[in-house]
Amino acid sequence: MRDVVDQVRRFNRHWTEVLGLLDQGLLETEHSLTEARVIFELAQSEVSERMALRERLGIDASFLTRVLSRLEDKGLVRTWPSEVDRRRLHVALTDAGHTAFAQLDHRSAAQVGALVDELSEGQRRTLAEAMTITAHLIGPDRHARDVSLRPVAAGDLGWVVQRHGEIYADEHGWDTDFEALVARIVADWWTGRDPERDDAWIAEVDGARAGCVFCVGRDEQTAQLRILLVERWARGMGIGSRLVDACITFARAAGYARLVLWTNDVLASARRIYEAAGFTLVDEEPHQSFGHDLVGQNWELDLVTTRA
Repeated sequence: MRDVVDQVRRFNRHWTEVLGLLDQGLLETEHSLTEARVIFELAQSEVSERMALRERLGIDASFLTRVLSRLEDKGLVRTWPSEVDRRRLHVALTDAGHTAFAQLDHRSAAQVGALVDELSEGQRRTLAEAMTITAHLIGPDRHARDVSLRPVAAGDLGWVVQRHGEIYADEHGWDTDFEALVARIVADWWTGRDPERDDAWIAEVDGARAGCVFCVGRDEQTAQLRILLVERWARGMGIGSRLVDACITFARAAGYARLVLWTNDVLASARRIYEAAGFTLVDEEPHQSFGHDLVGQNWELDLVTTRA
């Protein structure tokens, strides 16, 4: 625990130094870091309520009052009492405040652009992915998130194997036999795939890999949904359902009559997704695998009678 705390603090100090946030004026303007934070936050909506603004920024009430007073003296913000409750104050940027925001936003983008300009495309992806994951791990992101599915690309197959091994070890205590099984599934899918009959999808949140699912043909009439995964930090966004729906849609379009899957009863969240998608439990059987006593389950979806 202490190591993680030290690493986070070290990163904060380094990032602050890189961006020059300790300068007297942020981004070569007259605004302090706190003033700039308030301006950026107010620019996200036409009107804000002061108490809500304080909660979003995590600023002491008296400190925020002083900051808003300075910005109001500069003609950048205006405040007025709520018509519903005059003890509450509304806050908004003035035209001059929006101009100040545009300047800060432009200079901030230029500063960060200069930082990443020398990085390769792969390094930029790594940086963006790490920052997205960090933001979601540290605290829920209240801003809109871009959730999308895409085909498998270079580097994804190894990621699928690695994350399955790490996540299932962390959450269920499964040993490396499971990671080896996933590695075989992925390798067999890649070497034997028919683009018309087999496919796979990677889910992304704000450009960061957040999940996956594979559709594997078993015979002319049957396809199998395999290795569904959603990162813990990305759960609750409907990603698992979107991945399963993509697999079902593809299997139906490819002409399969049924879609099957094998899972274990301890994976309750995944089971709820399968049930919601229309899968029915065919049979189950105890087995000892991955260092544990488990109950394996076979599920099936009739793609013909459930056709939309």
